[in-house]
Amino acid sequence: MITTKDLTKVYTSRGRQVSALRGVDLHVREGEVYGVVGTSGAGKSTLIRCVNMLERPTSGTVTVDGVELTALRGSEHRAGRELREARRRIGMVFQHFNLLSSRTVQENVELPLEITGLDRTGRRRKAAELLELVGLGGKARAYPGQLSGGQKQRVGIARALAGDPKVLLSDEATSALDPETTRSILELLRTLNQELGLTVLLITHEMDVIKSVCDSAALMRDGRIVEAGTLTDLLADDSSQLARELFPLGDLGDPGAGRPDGTVLEITFQGDTSTQPFISQLARTYQVDINILGAAVETIGGRQVGRMRVQLPGGHQDNVVPIGYLREQGLQVDVVTETGANTDSTTGVVA
Repeated sequence: MITTKDLTKVYTSRGRQVSALRGVDLHVREGEVYGVVGTSGAGKSTLIRCVNMLERPTSGTVTVDGVELTALRGSEHRAGRELREARRRIGMVFQHFNLLSSRTVQENVELPLEITGLDRTGRRRKAAELLELVGLGGKARAYPGQLSGGQKQRVGIARALAGDPKVLLSDEATSALDPETTRSILELLRTLNQELGLTVLLITHEMDVIKSVCDSAALMRDGRIVEAGTLTDLLADDSSQLARELFPLGDLGDPGAGRPDGTVLEITFQGDTSTQPFISQLARTYQVDINILGAAVETIGGRQVGRMRVQLPGGHQDNVVPIGYLREQGLQVDVVTETGANTDSTTGVVA
């Protein structure tokens, strides 16, 4: 649904060139919620503004819903007719709401419909439907100054949906909100994604946003995407930096703790496997004493995900069969350390 290829953006300031994007390749599938996360200055906002051509890239291509936007005529200051038409299929939600204080809630939602030339009756009907959709049916005549931050953002979302877009872009839409309101806005975005079939691309600096609502994610650093994939694939990759930040392994106890000798395993389980009593089954089947060093379970991307550190007696060779049994149950099993053996402390691989 959204694809960028070798996307670059270079700004010139006082004769000095600054690269905000450095060859960004991004692919967002139709119907998913995709999050781009990174620290301030990573290039996230520039990327999302290039996707809807509020910023024209220096080079590279942007394709949305089969239309290559970078091939359409227009500039950052004046868009051509084809580019304006393409933009109407892309909704945008901003961090600071961007509502007109002199207009009522309903009039703010009607604004993009006025621009498209829809008649007054049609505008009112459409705005009323959208306000009901975002849970503000009773606030149509209120002004932005009478609303809470979360309500203002709901108005912004309703306005973004006025053109019946297939894609919704969210530029740090929850960063100015308190945690409870953030959760409600993220739940609304997920509901809209599911009920309207919207493809949602959001940028954020908050890992909890990625954890709670996204299907896929990318990590940006210094204008580049350094890691990307579905959350399921990332969590199954023990080398993934995103997975480590989504589910910090340090919370699971010290891998060096436990008995003096033994093999420490890190077990990752997702979806249906998270409800299986695999530890007790392993202990009964192989009559092995298992020392649980730490465990945690969270809901990430709508799926239950867990990680556990356990210690089995003996070295790795003594535990080949139990480890194989765990993997046959659909679990990801990584050998963290083999206490007492010559082990690489960085990789956990027995030398």
